Amino acid sequence: MTGAAAAGSPVDGVLATASIVLSLVLALWSLVAAVRSRPPDRWQLIGLVVLELALLALAVVALVAIGGGERPGEPGAFFGYLVTLVCLPPLAAVLARMEPTRWGSAIVCVVCLVTPVVVVRLQQTWEVLGG
Repeated sequence: MTGAAAAGSPVDGVLATASIVLSLVLALWSLVAAVRSRPPDRWQLIGLVVLELALLALAVVALVAIGGGERPGEPGAFFGYLVTLVCLPPLAAVLARMEPTRWGSAIVCVVCLVTPVVVVRLQQTWEVLGG
């Protein structure tokens, strides 16, 4: 993420980094719970809510930038990743509540491992210039 494209990207910064770190911490926490055969607890679900709020803030920043005239390098892929990104934590919460076993914690773990990948792909699709 070096160069002029990264410097002007609304999806590359403190908010994206915080989202990635939060997601990885929650993934580790959920992995420990799954290994210990623990179902998802209230704190995992609260973590998913906090993660969702951070991702929604990231989405709002991106949409405001687009409203201000900036454009992602690959608009179709960018919007696909953006929608996917904001849907992941609620999906994890619903599935974890439906599976009140260690596998519910595993679901939270996997979704929280996928989330940083989607954030990075979101950044990459913004920065692509002309393909």
